[in-house]
Amino acid sequence: MLASYLIKPGTIELRETPVPKPSRGEVLVKVKSALTCGTDLKAFLRGHPMIPMPGVFGHEFSGVIAEVGKGVKDFKAGDEIMAVHSAPCLKCKYCKKKLHNLCENIMDTKVLGAFAEYILLPSHIVKQNLFHKPANLSFEEAALLEPLSCVVHGMHRLNIKKGDRVLIIGTGPIGLLHLSLAKLKGAEVIITGLEHERLELAKSLGADVTVLPSGLLSAIDYVTDGLGMDFVFECTGQIDVWETSVNYVRRGGTVILFGGVKKGTIVTYDTYRLHYDELTLKGVFHFTPHDVKIAYNLLKDTLNLSPLISGSYPLKDLNLALNRLSKGEGIKYAVMP
Repeated sequence: MLASYLIKPGTIELRETPVPKPSRGEVLVKVKSALTCGTDLKAFLRGHPMIPMPGVFGHEFSGVIAEVGKGVKDFKAGDEIMAVHSAPCLKCKYCKKKLHNLCENIMDTKVLGAFAEYILLPSHIVKQNLFHKPANLSFEEAALLEPLSCVVHGMHRLNIKKGDRVLIIGTGPIGLLHLSLAKLKGAEVIITGLEHERLELAKSLGADVTVLPSGLLSAIDYVTDGLGMDFVFECTGQIDVWETSVNYVRRGGTVILFGGVKKGTIVTYDTYRLHYDELTLKGVFHFTPHDVKIAYNLLKDTLNLSPLISGSYPLKDLNLALNRLSKGEGIKYAVMP
């Protein structure tokens, strides 16, 4: 089979490798669509600690089951499926506390390699995070299961309700997914970003106010009559945005720090504001199987996220898709092996 290997930043090689054989409990998937994401782009541009080089990469995918290992009961060859690339071990200290997204083993046992003709899913993923793709969902949309699960997790337990005012900073795919969920909950949403084309897309997805960063404070003052936002979602992973996010939230409000930054990075906040305005700063990471099930049902029954797919490329042209993203062109591209 053909598989894309990230050799070093900026260099991808398409290699011929053996087709994996599923062992007990495992499932071999013929990839029909694999989506680009921000993590892939970071790895392509400068490397990423969770994507070893040289090695295969890509983790947002859907496809058709080519072969199942012994003991697999609910799936068979020919089934159209959608999945995520990880699942908790259910045995470690954090899993026993039901903190499944913080499982000690989840990153070590994740599966990369969706930018290939086939991907092998281990038994722990098959048991917890593999789903039948509904006929009404395209393979491209089905591959959004993983990023949507992350966003579902980030909004978990926030109790966003109709009339709440939400600010989303960043108009990349994660910011736009946050927008879609916030509108579903009935929130009034301001979204800010640098690209006019993405702001227009946000408006078509239901954003109440779209604004460049230079006009953000004025927009917030106008919408909230000087109060500030109930919830702020940082979706850029930029240090300065992490720090300025607290400037936009009302007293008693919540800031969700979604965008990841480099390990060891230090940010600074005004302690007076945090303490006397009783702000909540919340980091979020990954997802639980419960989040994945919610995301699956949203894709199946509720959300139309096809506008986030900006186009498609054959596997051999993966580098072209990533180069376009690096220039701010498009949201996500579907790679079709």
